[in-house]
Amino acid sequence: MRKVVVIGSINVDMVFTSSIRPNAGETVLGQNFYTIPGGKGANQAVAASKLGSSSYMIGCVGSDGNGDFSIQNLKEMNVDITCIEKINSVPTGVANIVVAEGDNSIIVVPGSNYKLTKEIINKNKYVIQDADIVLIQLEIPVEVVEYTVELCKKYNIKVMLNPAPALKLSDNLIQNSTYITPNEHELKIIFGKDNSENTDDILRQYPNKLIVTMGSKGVKYFDGEEIRIIPAYKVDILDTTGAGDTFNGGLASALVRGENLEEAIKFANKAAALSITKLGAQSGMPTLEQLENLEDLF
Repeated sequence: MRKVVVIGSINVDMVFTSSIRPNAGETVLGQNFYTIPGGKGANQAVAASKLGSSSYMIGCVGSDGNGDFSIQNLKEMNVDITCIEKINSVPTGVANIVVAEGDNSIIVVPGSNYKLTKEIINKNKYVIQDADIVLIQLEIPVEVVEYTVELCKKYNIKVMLNPAPALKLSDNLIQNSTYITPNEHELKIIFGKDNSENTDDILRQYPNKLIVTMGSKGVKYFDGEEIRIIPAYKVDILDTTGAGDTFNGGLASALVRGENLEEAIKFANKAAALSITKLGAQSGMPTLEQLENLEDLF
């Protein structure tokens, strides 16, 4: 299998489900509560593993029960855990997720994720140098992201940057990334654009680099000649948590298998669509076998 190295956050998600979303100052009765493994980095590593890649995780957890829980889960999901650091001074990252009215609201407390340093990256450089693609997000210190992407550029390693949570990106980070996968809102933030500006003009400046997810409207990118829109698959939605992470893990897995960008996006779209028919980020992610056996549903 081809190697996907994921560098990013490892969280424990506390998920509350309700038929309605509470307003400020309002209390509502919920339906269920779950404690499940999460974090964009860990989610994407699990997605890549489930979808057929050899997946490695570089990140930090606290020396606590949530950290042990997270590491054990990644191990069970066939993600290589040898590059995960345990930090004594801060707890494992957590996320509070409210699932209501067909969507989710999330508060993240980064915890040990912000203890990922350049030194830890250098310690695990041997794994990065052997990667077919490095997948990274912005739930870790941005200076570590920039350093890692520069390192990958030096060693000619492809990088997929998922710019979430979004912030304005430096020119170097944009140029050194092979692929950048924002949603429509994130696209404007990372380029410092006003909401009224036409984002298609941005896409045309970065052929086959910017891959913009648009939810039910699909995915768009500029192929060098025209702006292409790859439609989303229509499914019954149960929980959208982790759909973007499934897309990114699926896209990375398809690309390292040698699929062209269009086919890789179609594969990632299918994986993301199936993921939102189930509850939970990682638990809802499909396996490669499940996707291959569900052709008739799409």
